[in-house]
Amino acid sequence: MREFSSPAAPVPAVGGLADSVYDAAERTPGLVQLSRRHGERWQDVTALQFRDEVMALAKGLLIRGVRYGDRVAVMSSTCYEWTLFDYALWSIGAISVPVYPTSAAEQVRWILAETQAVACVVEHEDHAMTVGAVCDALPELTGIWQLDRDCVTALVEDGQGVPDSLVHRQRLGVTPDSVATVIYTSGTTGRPKGCLLTHGNFAAEADALLDGWGEVFRDTGGAAPATLLFLPLAHVYGRVVQVAAVRGGIRIGHHGQLTTDSLLPALASYRPTFLHAVPYIFEKIYQRAREAAEEAGRGELFAQAAEVAVEWAAAREQRAFGRGSGPSPALRLRHAAYDRMVYQRLRGVLGGRVRNVMCGGSTLSRELGLFFAGAGMTVYEGYGLTETTAAVTANPPGKARFGTVGRPIPGASVAIGEDGEVWVRGGTVFSGYLNHPRCTEEALYDGWLATGDLGSLDEDGYLTITGRKKELIVTSSGKNLAPAALEERVRAHPLVGQCVVVGDDRPYVAALITLDAEALAHWLKIRGREQLDAWAALADEELHAEIQRAVAAANTAVSRAESIRAFRLLPREFSAEQGLLTPSLKLRRQAIVQLYADDIEELYSA
Repeated sequence: MREFSSPAAPVPAVGGLADSVYDAAERTPGLVQLSRRHGERWQDVTALQFRDEVMALAKGLLIRGVRYGDRVAVMSSTCYEWTLFDYALWSIGAISVPVYPTSAAEQVRWILAETQAVACVVEHEDHAMTVGAVCDALPELTGIWQLDRDCVTALVEDGQGVPDSLVHRQRLGVTPDSVATVIYTSGTTGRPKGCLLTHGNFAAEADALLDGWGEVFRDTGGAAPATLLFLPLAHVYGRVVQVAAVRGGIRIGHHGQLTTDSLLPALASYRPTFLHAVPYIFEKIYQRAREAAEEAGRGELFAQAAEVAVEWAAAREQRAFGRGSGPSPALRLRHAAYDRMVYQRLRGVLGGRVRNVMCGGSTLSRELGLFFAGAGMTVYEGYGLTETTAAVTANPPGKARFGTVGRPIPGASVAIGEDGEVWVRGGTVFSGYLNHPRCTEEALYDGWLATGDLGSLDEDGYLTITGRKKELIVTSSGKNLAPAALEERVRAHPLVGQCVVVGDDRPYVAALITLDAEALAHWLKIRGREQLDAWAALADEELHAEIQRAVAAANTAVSRAESIRAFRLLPREFSAEQGLLTPSLKLRRQAIVQLYADDIEELYSA
């Protein structure tokens, strides 16, 4: 196997994650640790205030019967109270179990039953009813605490008589090997499994990021670092952002929705210095910026600015690796001009102070990464799994290689197997799956984790992900194809919402394609055409020809045997509610193929 490793970062020998809350309160009590949103305003919370709130809630949890090692589920969108519960639970040695707020009753029942959760924190009445509907199958569940009914205040009042020493006694019993949380995988190919992630796993991940990417988090204007956490805290990436911020003294605010209409005003009011995000956010921001320019009659200006941004960033990338002299004088002049006309406005959408973003969860196209870097916001893409406590690789500061997911973080190693599978090891790798010893044995071998992803390492140790091992398509002629890269190229067209490539045991490759509803409305508007409903759009010849051009463009990057020879437009996008996407928006391919089996048959019967 080809292997690449990074030197280890220091790992704490003792203690748990909650210790950082108590240490910060002692060391820097006035440090603004968090910000809570009240309407359009943000209220600062100091390290001392947060410690006191965590302590008070921990006491209430003890009074309600939560003990060391107990598991408590949290079913909510991202919010301040989730962070508060996490650290209160960790203060008494309890284990948090995140549940996606969109989970169906059967999913909730499975998670709560397998983890034997003693209580569940829910956001509102709908969540309470979902949990209540499966309570009969959960004998260990003794409490449902509802955030919008101020359960925090009720718990704090209950715990007023508990001495601080009782909480500290529990907290001091936590070690790096203690389980901090059970996070369930997204379940793209089967029933989700609970990953046992320890305090040491999170500490290793957070400290590696703080040590290796500290300069990414700082504000170029000298302001204290601050980030807005809008990633789901039910996902490991969101939890790592939370832990790293608290350990690193970085101010965090919370926002519970990923839609751009909701997120952009929050970014404008909070004004973060850096962000953690997923590619979906950048795709939507770019799309909205392009559409706004076209509707204002400045579409050609935006297209030219985008071209210059990509060219400028690519030239700087070459210089960073000693393979060029950087942007030419003429390119620098054009870039400066477009900075005033286009790029400044784009940066203003994210609050005006963001210059660096760390990105993960799925693949960001090289062109989009170059565009944002050229617009003054460098995107450092990384790669990881729930089993690796989020990132196990990331592009290093000042040396981002766009289109890759970077090099191993400090203390991690990456290797490529004979079959192209990515293997990883290090302090962030999980300890196993809850109640699934055979799956744990299959995933872990002599400290190495078999990720199930396919990839390659270049001469500098940068990893490129090419697909999933289980998603390989083998046509009837014996041609092997990893569909992800081809799907990504089709999705690069603004009209395309999603793309699923099919072709297992078939004579050629075909695709199911959905349309982006907002992009379609814009496309029709700038052509002066009437809006079409979903079914009318499928029969529109001009639209079909436009998608055919997107497919043809994607096919130029592959051989004819790998190219998409037929496609079918579908009337609506895949969704988690249909069971076609995971909560983290990954495709559930088997479910999609089953639901659209008739459409797939027609693709091959013509």
